[in-house]
Amino acid sequence: MSIVKTLEPKEFEQECTTVWSFRRRGNWATHKSKYRGNWAPEVVRNLLIRYSKENDFVLDPMIGGGTTAIECKLLNRNLLALDINPNAIALTEEALNFECEHDPKIRVELNDSRKLEMLKAESIDFILNHPPYADIIKYSDKKIKEDLSNIHDIDEFSDEMEKVAKEFYRVLKPNQYCAILIGDTRRNKMYQPMAYKVMQKFLDVGFELKEDIIKQQHNCKATGFWVNKSKDYNFLLIMHEHLFVFKKVC
Repeated sequence: MSIVKTLEPKEFEQECTTVWSFRRRGNWATHKSKYRGNWAPEVVRNLLIRYSKENDFVLDPMIGGGTTAIECKLLNRNLLALDINPNAIALTEEALNFECEHDPKIRVELNDSRKLEMLKAESIDFILNHPPYADIIKYSDKKIKEDLSNIHDIDEFSDEMEKVAKEFYRVLKPNQYCAILIGDTRRNKMYQPMAYKVMQKFLDVGFELKEDIIKQQHNCKATGFWVNKSKDYNFLLIMHEHLFVFKKVC
């Protein structure tokens, strides 16, 4: 059992605007940043507090290093945590190895988010998801279509995310919410609006857009190197992500 210094953030205020900025990543409970691309616990905590309640059934089908699992345990939300990467499953199980006053049901399983066959229609209260940004970070050596993080073509990536969106829509209860954090990229120094392409796929399957939250990025790796490149080759560094919140309106 892991020994933790503190189970809760020392200073936490619920966000109330469409711009979120967390200069220092939280490290309460067993939160760590060693899994590349893991989202900040402040983001997850805000989403869980605003869009779910205690004892709800939550889904995170790309659990990564376990951030959502830790926050669900602390906030007493039941969770199905999935990932296609065995390393993510192992890290999540390790991250859950701490004691707290709550004991929600948390299942951690290896699975592809495009096929949620273990879930019945309209069985989930809230979905939150931080997918790979195409192949910016590769999480496995699987074939291209077997892992979203190995798809380079943005349109192809968006098409595969539409399969994810369809499954989300199917398993989410009516009038409940789905949140997805995703960023953009550049190709040949030209801006590629990957986030909006994925957003459109969610709208196409029936979701309505509740919020478009701009999350500012801090302490990006190799920032100094890219600052010089930005000046030399005349392009701006992308320092924000989009946190879309969708509603299944029925």
